[in-house]
Amino acid sequence: MIHLSTSRAAIAAYHALLTQGSLAVDSAEVLEQQLRQMGLYFGDRPLCSVLRPRFLSLQAYREIAGASALVGRAFEKIRVAAMADSRLRAQFGLLDWEEQLVHVAPGYRAASPTSRLDAFYTPETGSLKFTEYNAETPAGAAFNDALSRAFLALPVMQAFQASHVPLPIPSGAGVVDALLRAWTEWRGTREKPQIVILDWREVPTSNEFVLFEQEFAARGIEAFIGDPRDAEFANGRLTVAGRPVTFIYKRVLIDELITREGLDGPVVQAVKAGAVCMVNSFGCKLLHKKASLAVLSDERQGALLDEAERAAVARYVPWTRVVEERRTTHASGSVDLLPFIEANRERLVLKPNDDYGGKGIVLGWTVDDASWHDAIRAALAEPYIVQERVTLPREPWPMVVDGALHLGERMLDTAPFMTDGQIMNGCLTRISTDALLNVSAGGGANVPTFLVEAR
Repeated sequence: MIHLSTSRAAIAAYHALLTQGSLAVDSAEVLEQQLRQMGLYFGDRPLCSVLRPRFLSLQAYREIAGASALVGRAFEKIRVAAMADSRLRAQFGLLDWEEQLVHVAPGYRAASPTSRLDAFYTPETGSLKFTEYNAETPAGAAFNDALSRAFLALPVMQAFQASHVPLPIPSGAGVVDALLRAWTEWRGTREKPQIVILDWREVPTSNEFVLFEQEFAARGIEAFIGDPRDAEFANGRLTVAGRPVTFIYKRVLIDELITREGLDGPVVQAVKAGAVCMVNSFGCKLLHKKASLAVLSDERQGALLDEAERAAVARYVPWTRVVEERRTTHASGSVDLLPFIEANRERLVLKPNDDYGGKGIVLGWTVDDASWHDAIRAALAEPYIVQERVTLPREPWPMVVDGALHLGERMLDTAPFMTDGQIMNGCLTRISTDALLNVSAGGGANVPTFLVEAR
């Protein structure tokens, strides 16, 4: 496979450069300085500690983009169908208050103008599996762009460009463009919005909000970072910390917003009244549920998709079902779901329907039979999905420890940023020694993704 040999050869060439003279130590010093100057930290942890970006060939990127578009199109079809059919919608496991909010008209067509598919891509086999869909508050796009700039400043990257062409894949600008397109559709004019980037002031991703402020400023649009606790809605106008707002770039999680501020909080009131445009909308909750992958891949929904979409779902979405008592199909044939889950611990994962940061996930191959049995019982008590285990790709990653270069194998994921649910706009890559590969859970780090070709 061309993209395999291209990326592997690029990795080998890059690592060989790091063994020359002081190039590794010099690059580590520059990276540390860049991270500090740009504020590239998740809370108090640096986003990246390794000295190599992730390399993808153009061919591999095209394959991932094509698969993402087909799966994204299929997601949108089931969302539209579910909004018109309460029985289908019930399969997503919405809570009562979520059922109320998903019907609030956003004022634009896409429920999730900006989103992120989380996947695992193995170049050796060409395997690509989408395991989750972050349709609510996808983070990392601006971080990814800043990390790309940081890596381009490394001495080793300058040396690498003598033999290879490394190209960053910007993502933040695509997020901002998607937000502004939704605003124009909502407003009906091209006037500038009054933007608040909304989340709790203490969240560890707040450094990325500053980068998005800069993205808006580059377009001549002023944006500020605000906290929902400082919001007021009076006389048909929303203000945050006393500043008027017509557009909310929502980074706060809907669950947390409702839990802390209630269904009659000022932000919810303003959105319901049509006084502000909010992206992503409350309607994003439907596809953000992990059950969306179960609904998408369930045999009961096959007729909603065309032939290309069904083929894409079968190829790229691992077998996923809501944990419940029922019969369903599997590659092995018709199965009684609960006994099947019980008997196949080594090949299955249990995930809560609506949580993040790896919380509540049970990897069957990491627990014993008794613990797995208990996990299944717990999964029946609240919405959970079960998903087929996927192969986690691994690559060697260089870092400097105590002044010496070390190579260590780490697992990595592939998380395409999507605009309007169907257009891949760059790619988040997370690496970790932990199978959950989740930065917010403390188990991983981000690296920027570059296209690479030999000169």
